[in-house]
Amino acid sequence: MLNNKNILRKSLFIALLLVFPSLKSQAQTVVNSLKELLPYLKQSNVKVVLKPGVYTITAQDIKNGDFSDSSIVKNHANVLFLFSGNNSIYDFTDVTINVKTAVLSAFPSKNEELYEIQIIGNKNVLKNLTIADVGSVNDAPTRRATNIVMDGASNRIEGFHITTKGSYPYGYGEVFGKGGKSVINHRKHSSFLVRGYKNHAKNCTIIHRSYGHAMFMQAADWPLIEGCYIEGVMRSTDDMLTEKGTGSDADKVDFKTAFDYKLPTGYMLCLGEEGIRAYNGGETVIDGVQYRRGTSNPTVINCTIKNMRAGVTLTHATGKKYVSGTTAIGCQRGFCIGTGDIVDSYADTQYGPALGVDYPNDEGMNAEITLLPYKGKSYNGSGHAAIIIGKNHKIILRNAIENADQNLKINLGGDNKTIGLLGKDENYSASNIVLHNFTNYPVVLDDNSKNNTGVSVGEVTDEGETNHILELHKSEK
Repeated sequence: MLNNKNILRKSLFIALLLVFPSLKSQAQTVVNSLKELLPYLKQSNVKVVLKPGVYTITAQDIKNGDFSDSSIVKNHANVLFLFSGNNSIYDFTDVTINVKTAVLSAFPSKNEELYEIQIIGNKNVLKNLTIADVGSVNDAPTRRATNIVMDGASNRIEGFHITTKGSYPYGYGEVFGKGGKSVINHRKHSSFLVRGYKNHAKNCTIIHRSYGHAMFMQAADWPLIEGCYIEGVMRSTDDMLTEKGTGSDADKVDFKTAFDYKLPTGYMLCLGEEGIRAYNGGETVIDGVQYRRGTSNPTVINCTIKNMRAGVTLTHATGKKYVSGTTAIGCQRGFCIGTGDIVDSYADTQYGPALGVDYPNDEGMNAEITLLPYKGKSYNGSGHAAIIIGKNHKIILRNAIENADQNLKINLGGDNKTIGLLGKDENYSASNIVLHNFTNYPVVLDDNSKNNTGVSVGEVTDEGETNHILELHKSEK
């Protein structure tokens, strides 16, 4: 027999359920096929589990009309899985969806791009899916493709494992063009696009084997990228040049790059684009309303980016920019955020600088980066361990290297000398920067540097004016 206290508790619980229906637990629905799954993508307040197993989408499925949803964002896209409901949970634990690369060009409309997954609803959770492009790296989309696109608000994609494959041309990175002026017309395929408001990518893995970005943000406000692992592929320009006489795409244009000079030796390039990047434009849809805007207030925490064009580039975002606990390994450039904070992060210098700044009007970056050792040959054609321009930055470079390559410099001001800027006399300025260099990489202050201060374990060469960077004596090191 219930006592009075238990009766009171039960009554209160029932009353709360009546007042707050959202407290009721969602009934779990198990579906046994992709066809059964599709109707639930439009529903709200559902909890759906796809039966564990391997599912495959082929070009014939597209011709049969089995996957025919269209994105409602301007510049329509064909979408395999369009999640348009709200407050729903989709559990794909132990599920693999293989997308044959022939699907990338299978839709009858040749002017639309392809999204494999797009979310346009709000407060949804998608978790633990393995989705892989299966086929040739050269099976390019008709126009452009992206595996995952997040619109809407307060959605979370967690625990995804994404393998991206299929673009044209593949094998050269950015040197023959990336949009606008191109020597070879590109059909890109990116992995993960974050848009919308307060969307969250968490603990996802991206194995990137295509020309395009691994993870990027457009029209995103307060996006959060957390705990993600991203891995691309590098190739040396020396190896690319061995294609001479083979009739390859590069050979057909006589290795003339989009930068108006012939492909040089001595650089290591990513065959994709950025690991994590923010753009200052784009379109998104939230609650059925389309917005055209830039990216603002991005946060990147506890991520690892390996063998990409850059680890984290947030230069073109606005508002609060924050990077923490993140590592860039074997990238053409580690970090570049323009303004904002980089905290407790790590990068090596094997294929490019650990830290860069894009524009001389960038100011107010606070960065704390530990420079990591690496195995094997250096292919850092830029000659920079870091290149810092602009003004009013505070930079701490910490040491995890016993014998830093003295041919690589920490430059304040001067010529960027990246693969796309060879031959240009930039001579960028650097002023009012505080640098604490606790590595033994040498520091070079360009003749266009002024009023910079700090300390350095590495040797200091000062060609500027009114700079005061104290070279620590060996007894102080």
